[in-house]
Amino acid sequence: MRVNLRLLVPLLVQYTTPTWATLVAGFFVLLSLSLSIYLIFEHLLAYNNPEEQKFVLGVILMVPCYAIESYVSLINPNTSVYCGILRDGYEAFAMYCFGRYITACLGGEDKTVAFLKREGGSGSGQPLLDHASEKGIIHHHFPVNFILKPWKLGMRFYLIIKFGIFQYVIIKTVTASLSLFLEAFGVYCDGEFNLRCGYPYFAAVLNFSQYWALYCLVEWYTATKDELAHIKPLAKFLSFKSIVFLTWWQGVVIAIMYSLGLLRSPLAQTLELKSSIQDFIICIEVLIFPRTVQVINVLA
Repeated sequence: MRVNLRLLVPLLVQYTTPTWATLVAGFFVLLSLSLSIYLIFEHLLAYNNPEEQKFVLGVILMVPCYAIESYVSLINPNTSVYCGILRDGYEAFAMYCFGRYITACLGGEDKTVAFLKREGGSGSGQPLLDHASEKGIIHHHFPVNFILKPWKLGMRFYLIIKFGIFQYVIIKTVTASLSLFLEAFGVYCDGEFNLRCGYPYFAAVLNFSQYWALYCLVEWYTATKDELAHIKPLAKFLSFKSIVFLTWWQGVVIAIMYSLGLLRSPLAQTLELKSSIQDFIICIEVLIFPRTVQVINVLA
């Protein structure tokens, strides 16, 4: 089989991004970039705790990444697949940075493991019985509680959480590489639920991978919320989780609605491509994230 090189750059000559969408999206992108740059400089000017702040910067940089790539994809739909892959790749890296940020706030890996062992009473060798003490035990949420037994805090718990978050980075990287390969043969079909294409299978794998990574973050928060009360972890956690989770499902829902012909509003009709609808919405949403981070930093 020969690669059709013309498929590497799809020719969408019949579609031009509406001027109103370009201007509105550009306005929000400029605002989000300005606020993100301000936050980054604030951290750099007060770079007193590099072990924590370097991971915070990694999360904040998700905003310029999302904004620029979404805007480029909006004004040039030919690049939508490639911009989406880069955007998703950085999203995975940002999730890793957030997990490492929590670890850094606990004093690093060694102190984190020591804290978990202390909380879990490591060394007792007692099994997890129904009548056992609740201290040091993490009970699962629905529906995972029907599949897995409660986790006991300790080294094993830390490794499960660490790999649970990092596996998303690995799977995102692998699927991104495979997406480029399939796109070269014209069988990726971004946003199309065609069983002969790669997109629906990648969406299923990534959905499970992201769910597990976010679930591990939930359990990580549950185990450390009291120890990290001074940094108000709930606000930070909910902010980050909503960005990653809602952005992903937003794209999937738009693809499903577009496939079913449900997007019939005048605005949706002018943005003919489903990728353009997603890109336009993200360009507006990115303004919310840096503002949220700024508020949290003030409260912390």
